[in-house]
Amino acid sequence: VQLQASGGGLVQVGESLRLSCAASGPTADYDGIAWFRQVPGKEREGVSCINPSDGTTYYSDSVKNRFTISRDNRGNTVHLQMNSLKLEDTAVYYCASGGPMYYCSGHLDAADFESWGQGTLVTVSS
Repeated sequence: VQLQASGGGLVQVGESLRLSCAASGPTADYDGIAWFRQVPGKEREGVSCINPSDGTTYYSDSVKNRFTISRDNRGNTVHLQMNSLKLEDTAVYYCASGGPMYYCSGHLDAADFESWGQGTLVTVSS
């Protein structure tokens, strides 16, 4: 599957952004999709994921109750609605596919994801 992330930008603290991840390929409608983020010098952090089979979602503690992941009706675009943005949300955000057999239920490990989008930069300023 090929992934194309978009929607990053520069916002102020407390504002919102919506990221999108367009997936294409034979399993695009069925792949478990996650969002990660990374700042220079730190490991890639799993932020959220959604399971296409039952619509269940997972959020890291750092974004819970602020971010919402969703999938459009066709199933091939995943959105990450980011509200109440904080300075520490500044990062390059990547979407990733774990393939049709992947099911997310907790901590996201980048090693479990086989395809990655190109990343989109989110900058939150004070």
